[in-house]
Formats: sequence, C-alpha cells, structure tokens
Amino acid sequence: MVPAGTLTRADLAEALHHQVGLSRADSAKLVEQILGNMCEALAKGENVKISGFGTFVLRDKGERIGRNPKTGVEVPIAPRRVLTFRASQMMRDRIVSAG
Repeated sequence: MVPAGTLTRADLAEALHHQVGLSRADSAKLVEQILGNMCEALAKGENVKISGFGTFVLRDKGERIGRNPKTGVEVPIAPRRVLTFRASQMMRDRIVSAG
C-alpha cells in the first residue's frame, strides 16, 4: 500500500494556477477565501455541504463521564461542539474504486 500524502492549501492553489490559469497570487487568494467562508459558516453554527464531495456537520455532545485509562479514575467530560465530515456517496464510490 502506498503511504498517503497530504493535500495542502499550497497544493490547491497550485492546481488552480495550472488548471484554471489564474496567477499564483490569485489562486492562493481564492483558496483562502473559500476556506475562510467555510470557517465563518461553521463558526455561525451552519453546516457546510459541497455537492459531490461531502458535508461538514456540527454536533453538540453532552456531558458524560470518562475514565482515565492509566489510573481508572472517573472524570466528567464537559459538553462540547464537534465537527464531523460525512463523505457523499459519489465520493465514497470514487475512494473505493481508486483503492
């Protein structure tokens, strides 16, 4: 199995530069604007859905009792909001067929 790499902001900007023909600076600015809009929406409590890719969903988790695995001591875990990602069926199909 080939080790997985990491897709970075710079990689996205470079792909825009080559495939769309934007300047490197404009490509980087566009990537930052898109990611910024996504972050703002999530910060407001909105979910972000990208058709054919997936949905970033915010979930509120209630308080619960956890256990320190080393000592076995029970400790309360505070309620919190977590971000999850659910891949679209199209994305799942692409991932399975690529593997």
